[in-house]
Formats: sequence, C-alpha cells, structure tokens
Amino acid sequence: MPIHPSRHRSTRSSERPGVQQAEAALVEHYPRLVRLAYLVLPPSLGRHRRVLAAHAAVQRALPARRTATAGPPVPLRTRVPAQGRGVPSPRHLAAAHVASSAYAWVRLRVLRAALAYGRRPRWWPARIPAPAALRPALPFVRGLRLFPRAGGAEELALDRTLSTVSAAVRAAFALRLLEELTDLEATVLLARAGASDAAGAVRAAGRLGSADRPRTESLLRSAEFDPCTLQTRPSDLLRRRHRLRAVASAAALCVMAGGLVVLAAENGSDGPQDGPARAGSAAVDPAALLRTAATEWADTSRVDFTAWPARGDRARDRDLLGRALRTWGHTPRTVHVSTSPGTLSVPPAQPPRLLYAGEVDGAAVVLFHDGGVRVVRYAEPLTGAGATALDFARTDDADVTTGAAVVVSRRGDGTRFLLAPWVSETTTRDLLAPNAPARSLTVGRDGVTAPVSSPSPGGSCGSWPVMQLRSSERIAENHAFLLTDLGDLAPVHLTYTPLPGKGAPPRGPREATGGPALLSWARTVCSLRALRGSGVRAVNNWAFARQPLPEGGTPADWVCTRADTWQGPGRVLVQFLQPAASLDAPGAVVADRPDTALCSRFGQHVLAGTHWRAPSGRWYVLAAGSRAVNRIEVTGTVRGSADGTTLAVRAPQDAQLELKARLREGGTLSAVR
Repeated sequence: MPIHPSRHRSTRSSERPGVQQAEAALVEHYPRLVRLAYLVLPPSLGRHRRVLAAHAAVQRALPARRTATAGPPVPLRTRVPAQGRGVPSPRHLAAAHVASSAYAWVRLRVLRAALAYGRRPRWWPARIPAPAALRPALPFVRGLRLFPRAGGAEELALDRTLSTVSAAVRAAFALRLLEELTDLEATVLLARAGASDAAGAVRAAGRLGSADRPRTESLLRSAEFDPCTLQTRPSDLLRRRHRLRAVASAAALCVMAGGLVVLAAENGSDGPQDGPARAGSAAVDPAALLRTAATEWADTSRVDFTAWPARGDRARDRDLLGRALRTWGHTPRTVHVSTSPGTLSVPPAQPPRLLYAGEVDGAAVVLFHDGGVRVVRYAEPLTGAGATALDFARTDDADVTTGAAVVVSRRGDGTRFLLAPWVSETTTRDLLAPNAPARSLTVGRDGVTAPVSSPSPGGSCGSWPVMQLRSSERIAENHAFLLTDLGDLAPVHLTYTPLPGKGAPPRGPREATGGPALLSWARTVCSLRALRGSGVRAVNNWAFARQPLPEGGTPADWVCTRADTWQGPGRVLVQFLQPAASLDAPGAVVADRPDTALCSRFGQHVLAGTHWRAPSGRWYVLAAGSRAVNRIEVTGTVRGSADGTTLAVRAPQDAQLELKARLREGGTLSAVR
C-alpha cells in the first residue's frame, strides 16, 4: 500500500498489545515501518545490508510469544472513523485505540532496534551487528545484491546530507516528516527508544530541509529511500567460487593443524607461538579479492570505484597481491605510510576490491578499493634502494567525476593516473593559459596515463596543468570535466558557477570547461596551493557579484572559491578580481574561512568587503553580496549604505569598518572575514 502518514498521533502505548494486534499493525504498515528503519540505520552498512537490516528490524518487532490481548482481533484496515459520519460506537472506538496503540508499540520497537546499530562499541567489527542484534535475523539473501531504485541528484544530495548526521537526528527527521509527529512527540518517542539527546536530535532535524519542507518530504517518499521497491544484481560470482575453495582449503588446513597439535603434544612440544595480531585471514587472502567485470560500469546505477574492473599486467600475480595485502594487514615499521586527512590506516575488515596491479616507473603498484570508503595504494621498488609505501585516501560517495582517476605514480617529471573505465577522451591544459587549446594525453591499454606535469607546490605559479576528461556516452553522462592534482591519491574536481542572471533562478555549479569558467580559474587557481594535501574532493568557483568600480572604472568580479573535503567540512576563499592587463593576473584573497557551509547549497548567502585604491589615489571600501542581498550598510570610521548587492564608500586605507547586509526574505548577514 502507499506510505501515507497515519493520523495516529500516539507516541506511547499504555499496555503491550497482543500478538494478533501487533501483527495486524505490522502487516498493514510494513512498507512504512521498513522505510523508517532504513532511514535510521547507518549508511555505512551499504545499501544491500541496510535493506536487509531494515526488513529484519521490522520483522523482529513482533512479540516473541502471545500475551493477553486488549480486546477482540482487529481488522487490518481499522481506522479511527472520520468526523462527520455519525457518532462511532464504543466498540469501534476501542478497536481504533487498540490499532493505534499497537502501531505505536511496534514503531517504538523498530525505532529502538534501528538506533541500536549506531551504538556498537568502537572496537566492535563494522561488518558484525551490535551485540544487541546478534541472534539470526531474516530475511537472509545469498547470491543477490539488493538496493533501492536510484533517484536523481536531489535524492542523492539528501542521502549524503543524512549520512553526515547521527542516527538519532535521522530518526527525528523521519518522525517529523514521514510520521508527522510534533517536536514534543518526536522527542518523547526518541527518548523511549534510547536516544541519549532526544531534544537535541529533534532540533538538529528541524534544521534539515527546513527551507522547502514539502519538497524534502516528497524526496523522502521517493524510490531512493524505499527498501520495499528493490533492484537486484548478482553478487561477485568469482568471489563465491573462491569462498567455496577457501572453505575446502580451510577444512584441510584445520585437519593438518589438528594433527600437528596432537603430534606436538605427544612429543612434549609447546607448539608454535602466535604472531602479532593481524587482519582476518579472508581479508588478506588474494583469492578472496573482489573483482568487477570489465563491462559492469556501463550497466550499473552506481558509477564509482565499485564499477572499476581489475587492470594491470600483474592483476593475477598472487605473490605480489599477497605481499600487498599482508603489508596492509600488518604494516612493518619500515613501510612508509601516508594518509589523507580523515582517513584511517586500519587493516581491511573484509576482502577489498582490486583496481590495479602492475609495474609503473620502476615500482610494482597495487591499488585497492576498501568497502566504498578508501582507496589504498601499495608500491614496492623493483630494484635498488627505496622503501615500500602504503598510501590511504578517502573516496566515499565518489561519482562519475570524483571517481574518475587515482594517482598511480608520482615522480619529478610528473604524475601518472589510472583512469576510470568510463573515461572516453583524455587531454591536458594549462589553466593559466585559458585561450590555449587542450593537448592530447596518451593512455595505455591498462588505463594508466603518460606523466602529467604537477602544479608547483610553492614559489612562483607559472603554470597549472590539469586533466580535461570526457565521460562515455554509454553512461548518459557524456560531458567534459577538469581534474587537478593537489597532492592526494584522488585528484580534485574543478567546477564553476556563473554570475546570477537578472530575473533568472539561481544557477548551480557546472563543469569548468567553458570560456568564462576558464577565465575565472586562470585568475584564482594559484590560490589552490594553500589546499595541498588537505583531502579536498572538489573546488567550485562561484562568481556571486559584479561591481562597477568608482570613478568610472570597469567592472570587477567577486568570486567565492569553495573547497569541499572528503570528510565534509569545507574551506572558503573570497577573491576580488579587479580589471587586469593579463588573463592570469591573480585575484586578491579578501576572506578565508575554514569549516564553513558558506558558498554551498547549505550556505547560499555571502557578503564580503575590501579596501581598494582608485587610479586617482583615493581609497574606497567596496562590498558585494549574493543575489538575495538587497541592502548593504557600513559602520565604523565611516558610515554609508546602498541598495542592491554592491556598495562603494570613500574611506581611509586604515579605516575600521563593519559591514552588514539585509536579505530580501528578511534577516541580516555579516561579512565573511
């Protein structure tokens, strides 16, 4: 049945319902309860295990044994009679109360079970449910992978947002929008379900999607969050075959080990001592590695690192793969380990996916993808001196662009990348030469590029090489995009948001391959040197205002350069681009703020200011705001105001000033510093 919110407003039941009443409520509202559990469960479970866990949480909400019922059996479609249809009989009122209380009781049990998944001890393995949910649970699926139907960009953005908050906040979010509970009712229900800070979770949930609640509610009811409308794919067939072989081999080894123990006991030997703790044997077994079929990327709704096939001339070298996995599972001190910010260097908890194994620039290189969260690079020198290296980088929620390339080798003459199988065209260009055409980039049969020059990490900024790639038509994402190397395993996706049009709706980020985008990046790209090695995922240049300069000058642009990291927090640089003689003249950074939502879809209003000297020698304070600003005021050493999105006031160079803006829909905005 469609998942329409019931008007049962009860958040608690005065008495436990009987099995028949609980079953009636569960069966009638099954899709609704499963959707609630699916939204609350941790996204780190993955969509397949999250679907099964949601169904298990609902099915296990049924009481384990019969109890005394509160009344006669209740029909599955019992509802509280609508007003205006006569006075309901006491019997009907009793049945409706039982149905309402039974649903509230089952919902509480489902919510409590879903929240329990987020309260496992830190040391508890991620693949094993929390101790409270260890007993066998149905349904159990083998040989198939289940996942809800993929939604659009808005559904994906909402899913990513929900993955950054706690289970209690997701629960409050669902209770307010899907169950239509008031804040007080949701707080009481969360507290009874075991949430540690129910009131705080409800407040945090109120800030999610508050801008357009009806649209957010419709997104929650879409197929993206419906674990009852599913798609299926086969699991890794080779992995299943390897598991059967591994089980047989393990059984043979157990028999041999048992014989050795008996022999050692008979000879009075204490037997061999256990070595240091290592990762699970299956996780470091080359035979258990996951391998994606070569053409799966063109026939999947998840175009990321999980769709990469295993490539390289040593992809079947069990010795090399075994050394790489053992080094990852138990890393010696002689191995050089590097991690991007927010990335754990812990051993694998499950067999990783093999992306590449081959010889590049005098080293044997192996790339793994670990459970949708990390890309791991292992490199050992083939000859001569040199230390083995192990590099870790976060890549969760990668997509067509941010999952399009990984660093294979970085040397003095440049960086080689392994490209995604959906990349159909590869070129390079210099962002400091926006009018120069892109140059072809050679790619080997194994997907490894020729060396690409790296941007200078310091000193002069004479050039800024980037890769311009184009995705294949086979995935309906046939477009070109830019990637640049900022020192991490995963290159950074560059985008551009143009100036707002008059009377036009707000514009979103687009690929930075057009003329205006290249001109904007030519003047701002050198500021990216401050972001090297900080785990950046994507950077967007947002031209949020254009200001006519005083004394008849030509217009200047205000640009907000926002860097989003794989961890989630972003850093903002506001840059003032005044007219210049050269196309690559750097802009002036007038504000720098870390860990902020400014200049993103969750922080769409911005105000910034700077001192500026006119050709006449006079000093001014200039300010500009985004499209929602309708008035700017300056106070302090001088005072002034202007309607619209820009302001220019005569002021001494050392004037102490404060800027404020008013928004069209109400409220004020302070300048970013």
